[in-house]
Amino acid sequence: MSFPARIARKRGLGFVTALAVAAGALAPLAASAQTAPAPAPAPQAPQPGQPNVVPVVPEPSQTGWTKLCGQDQASGAEICYTTRDFVSDQGQPVLAVAIYDIDAPEGQEDQLVARFLMPLGLLLQPGIRFAADQNAATNGAYAVCFPNGCFAEAQITQQMVDQMKAGANLNISVQNQNAQVVTFQVPLTGFTAGWDGDPIDPAELEAQQRRLQEELQRRSEELRQRLEQESGAAAPQ
Repeated sequence: MSFPARIARKRGLGFVTALAVAAGALAPLAASAQTAPAPAPAPQAPQPGQPNVVPVVPEPSQTGWTKLCGQDQASGAEICYTTRDFVSDQGQPVLAVAIYDIDAPEGQEDQLVARFLMPLGLLLQPGIRFAADQNAATNGAYAVCFPNGCFAEAQITQQMVDQMKAGANLNISVQNQNAQVVTFQVPLTGFTAGWDGDPIDPAELEAQQRRLQEELQRRSEELRQRLEQESGAAAPQ
C-alpha cells in the first residue's frame, strides 16, 4: 500500500484533513467500513442520571494497533500514525481511531493530531469530545463525510498521548439525532506498544488487509445465508 499520506495545509503545516482519505492514505483506518454504511449503534438504555455508553471492541482480524510511517512528498514532513478499527459486540464496524505524529521540517512546528472515522447518523454540530478515562476532554470537529462514515479530528498534546498510553479507555462523546449525548468507549489495550513500537512492514500490512477483507466477506456470506434461510422458513406460511 502506497504512502506517504496527503497532507493539506491548514493552520500551518499538515493539519490533517479528511481529503487525505480520498487519496487512499488512510486505507487501514477505513478498511473495516467498506461494507454497507452502518448508522451509530443504539446505546444500552441507561439508568436515570447515567450516561449513554456504547462499548466497542477491537476488530478481531487485526493483531493490534498498527503504526505506519513515511514522508509526505509535498511538505517534507515525516509522518507516523497509529491506528485501529473497532466493532460492536456483534462484529459490525463502528469506528476507527488514528493518532498522528507529524515531524515537521526545520523551521515549522511538529504536530500531534487525533482523527476518528465515526458512524453515520450523528449530529455534526457541536462536534465530538474525547478523553482518556476521566481526564479533561478535548474538543474535535467534523471535517467531511463519506458514504461509509464521517471524519472528525483535533490537534492534541503530548499530555493527551501520555494519558492514552496510561489509560484503560478512550471515551468519545457525540450527539445522536435526538441531541442525546452518546459516549463510545474505546479500549486502549495495546496502544502503548503500537505507539512506541516499530512501524509495520508494508508486506505485513498488506497481509493484514487481506485477512480483514476475507473476514468481512465471510461475515457477509453468513448474513446472506441466514437471510435466505429465514426467508425460506417463512415462505410456507
